[in-house]
Amino acid sequence: MTTYPKIDKSNALWSRSVGLIPAGTQTLAKGPGQWTEGVAPKYLARGKGARVWDVDGNEYVDLIMGVGPLSLGYCYPAVDEAIKAQLESGITFSLMHPLEVEVAELVRDVVPGAESVRFSKTGCDATSAAVRLARAFTKREKVLCCGYHGWHDWYISVTDRNAGIPESTKDLVYTFKYNDLDSVDEALDDSVACVILEPTVFESPKPGFLEGLRALCDKKGALLIFDEMWTGFRLALGGAQEKYGVRADLACFSKAVANGMPISVVCGRKDVMALCEKDVFFFTTFGGEALSLAATQATINELKKHDVPGYLAKQGTKLREGYLAAAKKAGIEASTKCFGYDARTIMTYADDRSSPLAMKTFVQQEMLARGVLWGGFHNVSFSHGDKEVDHILGAYGEVLPLLARALEERSVEKQLRGKMLEPVFRKTDNFHIKPRKG
Repeated sequence: MTTYPKIDKSNALWSRSVGLIPAGTQTLAKGPGQWTEGVAPKYLARGKGARVWDVDGNEYVDLIMGVGPLSLGYCYPAVDEAIKAQLESGITFSLMHPLEVEVAELVRDVVPGAESVRFSKTGCDATSAAVRLARAFTKREKVLCCGYHGWHDWYISVTDRNAGIPESTKDLVYTFKYNDLDSVDEALDDSVACVILEPTVFESPKPGFLEGLRALCDKKGALLIFDEMWTGFRLALGGAQEKYGVRADLACFSKAVANGMPISVVCGRKDVMALCEKDVFFFTTFGGEALSLAATQATINELKKHDVPGYLAKQGTKLREGYLAAAKKAGIEASTKCFGYDARTIMTYADDRSSPLAMKTFVQQEMLARGVLWGGFHNVSFSHGDKEVDHILGAYGEVLPLLARALEERSVEKQLRGKMLEPVFRKTDNFHIKPRKG
């Protein structure tokens, strides 16, 4: 008999947050809109390795891993020991700390083109600093972007959550289509300061695409910025620049670099980064916070020591191929796909007998009932061993036939035990539009 999680304590905590915490969450992807109301837990209490326990005591194999940061796993000994050792000496100091130099040198050693390095706290800190540097260096204002780059004005103005942003800011940022060099070529002119993109999200770059971006930026005098929040230290130790052999002018990292501690990195060309000396103001009280720097140092050393990117690719490949095999066996290989780079793949759904969100909600509720915290993608960590992979694939072997049967009966929506998932916000303004001249 299928047993769905008991989530009384989660619901009680949630009721206390209503009206107190706007949207109820600090991170959109962790909020209740992305988890089926009435079935999914809302609050986690602890984690170990690749497993988590919610506040009601339910155990899950975690495929989210903190929405990216946990590259090694929860409570990873080498990282936690480094944090504890630093804690005994202090967290934030009145002067600079040696770790600022040591970790900057480590980043320089592993990231191609990292001639200069600066630290901050969040991914959008890093991308916003990179955009400001590009504008200062080129003495231009407009930005072309592709992907998600954070909550700051310069980026979020192109989404439907752009209230409170001046129209003058909205007029300076435009998006282009991934893997479409023509859309970039048409938009690039002498008003564009930079092209910023996630080098890959789930779709792989077509041969020549990233190389073409590099050539176009060189031709038009714009800087090329790689947002490597997801690809950095996961796709390869040196990120997409190492994997694809294409050099960006600036690269931005966070997430996987410190196994859950808050830190971000901006690095790249020395002549561009040198503007941070005086012309560009990019300073923060917590940029040199030592616990996160200690965690970064330990994490990068572990990633190097164990070839973690190679391991993530191996385990991720098993999950992708296993999912596709289970879908084929269930007879719904035309209704669902699983794709992306090996360490991070996504599942998509399309069938005229149900809505994609209903299908995803159905799979989520059934995976939760089988002890898997599942949000529609595989985010693999070094702690996802064969036992965890087998558990996940075993759950797919049970859940996808149930989805197939529900599709055949046209009853997917009727079988949902909770509220259907909500769509994540989408870009709506200045999307795939050439910047206006003048």
